[in-house]
Amino acid sequence: MPTRRTKRGELRTDLSGSYDVLICGASFAGLAVARELAGADRVDGSPARVLMLDRYEIGERQTSACGIPTGWLEALDLMGSHRQTFDELVVTTPYGTVRWPLPWTFSTFDYPELCALLFAQSDCEFETAKVEGRTGDTVHTDRGDLSAPLIVDALGWRRMLARKAGAFQPPDAPLSRGLEVHPGGSGDDLAIWIDREIVPAGYGWSFPAGEELRIGVGSFDPRFHVKDNTVKLAQDLGSEAVRYQGNWIPHKLRPAVEDGVFFAGDSAGHCLPLTAEGIRTALYFGIACGRELRQVVAGGVTRDQALQRYGAFSASHEWKYHWILRAQRAVPRIWPRVLHGVVGAMRHRQLVDWSFGHYLGIAPPEFVEPAPAPRARRSAGGRAAA
Repeated sequence: MPTRRTKRGELRTDLSGSYDVLICGASFAGLAVARELAGADRVDGSPARVLMLDRYEIGERQTSACGIPTGWLEALDLMGSHRQTFDELVVTTPYGTVRWPLPWTFSTFDYPELCALLFAQSDCEFETAKVEGRTGDTVHTDRGDLSAPLIVDALGWRRMLARKAGAFQPPDAPLSRGLEVHPGGSGDDLAIWIDREIVPAGYGWSFPAGEELRIGVGSFDPRFHVKDNTVKLAQDLGSEAVRYQGNWIPHKLRPAVEDGVFFAGDSAGHCLPLTAEGIRTALYFGIACGRELRQVVAGGVTRDQALQRYGAFSASHEWKYHWILRAQRAVPRIWPRVLHGVVGAMRHRQLVDWSFGHYLGIAPPEFVEPAPAPRARRSAGGRAAA
């Protein structure tokens, strides 16, 4: 596991001050918010002060298999992080293997490179600090207190800046759990296993990414421990169980605004049920949030108006999440032979085009607009330089 790089010793200076926007969390959602705030001006024409906080450096801690519809990498100009593209999904059940021809391609990418590329599209300040809570417009960190009228929680499923921070905990919270290993190797297939011997409710996967394989197991039941099954799946595929990473994965949508705070990504439950795809949706809702914040900073709308609009935008997707969650709950109850018949039906081009087209439409790449011009370029160290 990576070591948290919050500054130590002489480098550990106190943090304080007031900003226009505080973005707490520097992964997909937080970086998307920051992108939309690049070059933002206040009402008086002066540059907006935007600070992003995270306990890790930008791109330091990967927590997913890092796969996404290729169109999103292209739309956000992130193809520099691209590792491998697939036009089929290979699904295996105890009764056979089926290849689904995808109507759009899916790609794996390098997490540190994608984060660096996305961060370069912003001009916010950045500091490593552990966010510990909030009182009103003040965010408490292990390096001091910071304040802003606009605060974003993109810290993940713990929803740290909510009124009842810490109340949402596994195994009682609606969370799935996933674990994967990253052995060296290569492959041609984006592969999924739906097999109750691997996991009673969930699936296993293998995502090739150039010279690396990402092999893992995800369980919809948070009480089911996945380590032994992940190791066995890797061994069955002829790979070593090395370089572990795991995370809790929310599978239920939550309010995107609360008590004056904007929530994006896993903190709002934006990860899709059933597939556990959360990168695309984190970017999608992060962009929507950033657009609202930009208007507030410029004086176009009030904070309350932006909270209402962003909250309504997120909530408008609730029915889509509801139906996917129903499918997640149904899959483990279907007799395996019948489930294989459903999987087999997806070989038909018309059906797969219809279903995957609607699935992509939940958060389409067309939502992305050209990046606002940052006021300053990033230096080699990742900081904004005039």
